[in-house]
Amino acid sequence: MYIIAGLGNPGREYANTRHNAGFCSLDRLADRYRIEIDTKKFHALTGSGYIEGQKVLLVKPQTYMNASGESLRAACDFYKIDPETELIVIYDDVSLAPGQLRIRKKGSAGGHNGIKSIIAHLGTQNFLRVKVGVGEKPSGWDLADYVLGHFSKGEQEQMAEAFDRAGQAAAALLTEDAERVMNEYNTRGSAAAQNEA
Repeated sequence: MYIIAGLGNPGREYANTRHNAGFCSLDRLADRYRIEIDTKKFHALTGSGYIEGQKVLLVKPQTYMNASGESLRAACDFYKIDPETELIVIYDDVSLAPGQLRIRKKGSAGGHNGIKSIIAHLGTQNFLRVKVGVGEKPSGWDLADYVLGHFSKGEQEQMAEAFDRAGQAAAALLTEDAERVMNEYNTRGSAAAQNEA
């Protein structure tokens, strides 16, 4: 069994903000595989089902971003999940261009408070991540204001495609070698941009 978690903040005021890229990507994945994320458990909204023949629990922590680790630790403990091999986390990354994806097998938090919390609660940096680029903050902006802001009209279509691809990447990690998935999805920009290149 696998846990696929999308990070974000609960509440209408945070819906579709840059920091909620993980929630948005998980929603796309759930829609694709007809999994309802509507059960309250582990301080999260969860949904269970099958993706590519693998039993999965989809998790959207409701603890607010900075305490994401509390929820994932509870879920991993309950299902006796090994986070180093059976956990996939999808989240926003300000160091990547909008729509760019980056798959990683391990690493530091890189200044992301949600990942910092997960590492602290799980006691390991070794877990699969799908990072969704949301673009660098403009100079002079406060980082919190930027990540809690909404995508521009021009970015929305690009990000919708990125959320789909992030969900597809997470699904691929369930059955394929991580290196192969990284080679396929760690591209610059969107698939459309790749086709034009």
